[in-house]
Amino acid sequence: MDAVYKGFLIKTDQPVHQGGGDGARSVRLFLASIATCAGSTPWPSAGKSIPTENAGVVMRAEKDPKPRLISKIRIELRLPAGFPENIWRAVIKAVDYCHGQGHILKAPAFEITAEIPQIASIVL
Repeated sequence: MDAVYKGFLIKTDQPVHQGGGDGARSVRLFLASIATCAGSTPWPSAGKSIPTENAGVVMRAEKDPKPRLISKIRIELRLPAGFPENIWRAVIKAVDYCHGQGHILKAPAFEITAEIPQIASIVL
C-alpha cells in the first residue's frame, strides 16, 4: 500500500506470509520515524558550532511476546569525538521532547470510518 502525505509518496509492504515482500512494513517505518526524529531534534538547539560529523542514533525496540506489541524503545545517541560535555545533557533532553515520542506518550484518539460508493457511510 502506498500513502501520499503532502505530495510525498511513502511505499509500504506486508510480511511475506501475508503476500508481501517484507520491505517497508508500516511498523518499521513508524520506528524509523521515531529514530530520525530523535536524531534530528537536538542539533538545531545545540548550535551550529557543535560537531555533527559521525554523530548518529541507534534505536532498539523490545516486544512483549503477547500481544506482540512494542513494550520498550531504547534510543542511544552516538555523539562525535570532541562533543562538548557541557551540552550533552541538553541534547538528551531535546531528544526526550521529540514530537514522535510525544505522540506515543499522549496517544491520539482513533476514529475509523468506511465509505462504500452508493451506500451510506458506516461509522464504527
